[in-house]
Parts: sequence; structure tokens; C-alpha cells
Amino acid sequence: VRLVESGGGLVQPGGSLRLSCAASGFIFSAYDMAWYRQVPGGQRELVAATTRGGSTTYTDSVKGRFTISRDNAKNTVYLQMSSLKPEDTAIYYCNATMLDAFRIAYNYWGQGTQVTVSS
Repeated sequence: VRLVESGGGLVQPGGSLRLSCAASGFIFSAYDMAWYRQVPGGQRELVAATTRGGSTTYTDSVKGRFTISRDNAKNTVYLQMSSLKPEDTAIYYCNATMLDAFRIAYNYWGQGTQVTVSS
């Protein structure tokens, strides 16, 4: 199982970035996918999530600025980030979860990609 994030970097306030997470080794379409972020010394927080059915949810601080999407044909989930603020600076992690018919939970994480918003 692999989740490989890309697209992070340094951007000025008000700028945009698109993160990608390429998945392999599991049935991508059967999993709920999410983006989390974490700052040094802080807890990992949920940023956005999309269910296998395509429903989406966002933390309040990014609503209207970030958009999560998935392409099941490419086994990839995206996070389009716009109007970026310095407080969006963090390591962003891709996450995949699934609860199977036997109530066994599967939970996978990527290695993270750094997003820095600074002038």
C-alpha cells in the first residue's frame, strides 16, 4: 500500500496550490479519502474528506477556499487550495480509510508534503 503526496511548496499569501495523492496497493474506489494537516507541536487535524460515494466535508477554516476531489480512474485524490493564508502552513497528509463487511478497519497514511504560505 502506498499513498504518495505531491504538489506542496512555498506560496505567497493569496496564492494557490494543488496537492495530489497517488494511491496504489488497494482498491481506491472502496475507500474514503481525506487530507489532514499538522504543524510542529500540534495535533493532526482533518482538513477535507471525500467518501467513496463522492460526498465531501471541510473544516470550517478552509470552507470556500479548498476543494477536495477524487479521480477513481487515476487512483488519485486532490486538494485544490486557493486564497492561501499563512495559517495554512503545515505538513499535509493524505489518508485512506475503509471499514469492511467484517467491521475490520483499514487506515493508511502518506508521508506528507510541506505547504508554506509566506511572503
